[in-house]
Amino acid sequence: MTKPTYYITTPIYYPSDKLHIGHAYCTTIADTLARFHRAKGEEVFFLTGSDEHGLKIQRKAQEKGITPIEYVDAIIANFKQLWNELNISNNDFIRTSEERHHKVVQDVLTKIFEQGDIYKKNYEGLYCVPCESYWLERQLVDGKCPDCGRPVEKMQEESYFFKLSKYQDWWLQFIEENPNFIQPASRRNEMINFVKQGLEDLCITRTTFDWGIPVPFDKKHVVYVWFDALLNYLTGIKYGTDDAMFNKFWPASLHLVGKEIVRFHTIIWPIMLKAMGVELPQKVYGHGWLVIDGDKMSKSKGNVIDPLALIDEFGADAIRYFLLREIVFGNDGNFSRDALITRINSDLANDLGNLLHRTVSMIEKYHGGVVTNAGVSEAVDEDLQALVKTTVANFEKDMDAMEINSAIKGVWALISRANKYIDETGPWILAKDEAKAARLQTVMYNLAETLRVVAILVAPFIPSTSPKIYTQLGLEVPAEFLLTDAEFGKMESTKVQKGEPLYPRIEIAEDGATIIGGKRYEPKVEAPAPAVEEPKIEMEPIKEEITIDAFEKIDLRVGTVKAAEKVKKSKKLLKLQVMIGEEERTIVSGIAQYYEPEALIGRNVIVIANLAPAKLFGIESFGMLLAASDGNGNLVLADAPGMASGSRVK
Repeated sequence: MTKPTYYITTPIYYPSDKLHIGHAYCTTIADTLARFHRAKGEEVFFLTGSDEHGLKIQRKAQEKGITPIEYVDAIIANFKQLWNELNISNNDFIRTSEERHHKVVQDVLTKIFEQGDIYKKNYEGLYCVPCESYWLERQLVDGKCPDCGRPVEKMQEESYFFKLSKYQDWWLQFIEENPNFIQPASRRNEMINFVKQGLEDLCITRTTFDWGIPVPFDKKHVVYVWFDALLNYLTGIKYGTDDAMFNKFWPASLHLVGKEIVRFHTIIWPIMLKAMGVELPQKVYGHGWLVIDGDKMSKSKGNVIDPLALIDEFGADAIRYFLLREIVFGNDGNFSRDALITRINSDLANDLGNLLHRTVSMIEKYHGGVVTNAGVSEAVDEDLQALVKTTVANFEKDMDAMEINSAIKGVWALISRANKYIDETGPWILAKDEAKAARLQTVMYNLAETLRVVAILVAPFIPSTSPKIYTQLGLEVPAEFLLTDAEFGKMESTKVQKGEPLYPRIEIAEDGATIIGGKRYEPKVEAPAPAVEEPKIEMEPIKEEITIDAFEKIDLRVGTVKAAEKVKKSKKLLKLQVMIGEEERTIVSGIAQYYEPEALIGRNVIVIANLAPAKLFGIESFGMLLAASDGNGNLVLADAPGMASGSRVK
């Protein structure tokens, strides 16, 4: 019988610098899903890699006086070290500088060119070097790149263009017929609004630099980095060279990407595949960003976190667990060192680690380490066994729906129940009564068997921990932890082997150092970013004082923008549909000069919720957005990333 297949990809990361904790988050999610599908008995292909071409890489190499390939080789070594230490189980690592990828890109480019979907013209546009993206004037935010906020450069050169606009109607129809293709729904709505504004043909070659794949029909040109990069998903499964492998795994089950590159993966990529005559992937999921102590990561702020240093201090499984448990998949999430330590101590050390330690210690003390099921059951045992069965079923359902956070919560509810079971059955009391010997054996078996099932369920999340649990239970570690084995009662007689604590409790010294298993880790002191002298701006006069009673009358709420469009005949106004809890409101805001509508969709904003309605350009507006303005043409919306819609702002 042929196994079902599952093909999952991460974005291929850009080697302009070392990877940070946000990259580790994305790849950990992908690895967890890959491991889960293997546990279901599916044949999994998991691809990650590096996107190595473009002007940005060439400039960085020139600054260092080395070739682009020398520059990226050193950084790719760091990529591979991180994935190895984080226990990432990818089947392949694709580099776009490899010859196997060059051939795929050149073959695809030739095919689309020969069918008339690529043409040449002189082009002048606004280019963001860090994002490797061209933008229209109307798409800029405050005159800067809408994706990264950096300045753009005017560029003029001869280029080849791919006819994206030809496929606009097809794309809109495809998304209407396949609403689950783009996930979550907020990203889908954002992309639909973007396309409805009108697709521009895509510049796909460059002549102003040469670090890229040569265009086969015009050697003056190299392929634009995004057209090149997206094709990696085909290269990895041997498109054009091994039809059997390609047909086994394509279409991809899931492209997992950060929300900032959803546009490339859900608009450009499907249209490229349509033009090629290749079936589209099943799903693209745009996950949220990781912020640090509530602030976006930035080198200038000195808050970019090196995951290798975290792994060295806390261990890979602890980092994986925190990222998966603390952050609701799809939303922005917050990373803080304090929250990490709290989660390790409470969930991993106290709950899981303590359950294993107590169980193995009691089996050694009362039964010489031998686990035997005497079958003397009571209602409390049946309750535990029923919860094991329910947990396994809910785990599979949640993981199939990619609700990783819920799946983890379910497993930890079982762990908590098992800890409570110890207190309910009182093994130390049973051990004092020889007549209760068989009952005590049953209790110990139930605990050991629950831990065996838990080890199978947590294997996708914390893969180095599950073998340790099996070893301490005296069980042979399997090549794969399979869900078919997560059935209560399968464990036969065994002899436990108590080992080191799974997760030593973390202590914090007075100077901020962490002490883990007797080893001291010095507190991390970040070098402050160099001071930048800000231009002096004359502050507007502060208005007259109000009382706290007057302020208390203002009701500020978090609202999520669901739709946005420009107000006709107005250069300043945008019409927004904002969800505040379960209530949808229309709000007209004078921010059109600062924000493009599509850039606002899915964003959490702060709304004055109890402002009397007002009519603007014939539209009734129910609320006002909070923003900061310096009076010199700069305005930034106040927002609340990661907070639930309807939350009170105090």
